[in-house]
Amino acid sequence: MKKAYVFPGQGSQFPGMAKPLYEQNAKGRELLERANEILDFRITDIMFEGTPEDLKATRVTQPAIFLHSVVLAKCLPDFAPDMVAGHSLGEFSALAAADAIGFEDALQLVHIRATEMQKCCEQVPGTMAAIIGLPDTKVEEICASCNGIVIPANYNCDGQIVISGEKTAVEEACEKAKAAGAKRALPLPVGGAFHSPLMEPARIELGKAIEATKIVRPACPVYQNVSAQPVTDPAVIKKNLLAQLTSPVRWTQSVKNMLADGADSFMEIGPGTVLQGLVKRISGEAEIQIEGLSSLD
Repeated sequence: MKKAYVFPGQGSQFPGMAKPLYEQNAKGRELLERANEILDFRITDIMFEGTPEDLKATRVTQPAIFLHSVVLAKCLPDFAPDMVAGHSLGEFSALAAADAIGFEDALQLVHIRATEMQKCCEQVPGTMAAIIGLPDTKVEEICASCNGIVIPANYNCDGQIVISGEKTAVEEACEKAKAAGAKRALPLPVGGAFHSPLMEPARIELGKAIEATKIVRPACPVYQNVSAQPVTDPAVIKKNLLAQLTSPVRWTQSVKNMLADGADSFMEIGPGTVLQGLVKRISGEAEIQIEGLSSLD
């Protein structure tokens, strides 16, 4: 029986996240307090008591989700994955949980990533939209036919792709998707064009930070977003981690590859249950066990 652990990305945050870990677990409290020191502000106050609006800011959201996920993994007594993967930001959580990157170094990377992406959102306006009910190839074809920059950004599951790019190009792609028979083409309430070339300015500072960070062979293969393939080579991990910023998240392909490599148990580690739903849709007829775990019981 092979266990796959998966880690959520931006959008899974909620008020009160990780509070049980702080209140009920000494190791959890220690790690979360250390995070407050590293970030130089009490992110735990926002996580525990903040409003949904407070938690929505990218500079807060990303480290908050990372902390909930990784601290939970570190506190689990039987955390022994055969493979891991994370959706977008969740890839940093997966790498930290698999001991490829130290907790403090990974949190610093997430902080820099969030800060630089926030700057991009302010300096380079863009948006995203969910296209539901069309084959991947059709969505790719539509994006390629539009004026301006718009690309598939998240391959979430068969028939569900998020596109990203310039506002006018995304709007054009949505209209073309509807005309092609999409069930829905929904603009998303996001501040920028994540996983698109519009995030290019953020690559410079993040690239410097990734290059300076010590990354070692993980305890198990990490299925990275860019390639959807299992990776253990630290040099490849670094390359893919940076490329992820402006490249699509190949989640559908990653889960299918984990299933092909023997995964029969998936557990979502972190806030929310988004990935559980996606894995169920992707797995089809596969006999797998899917579990969620958002706090220590």
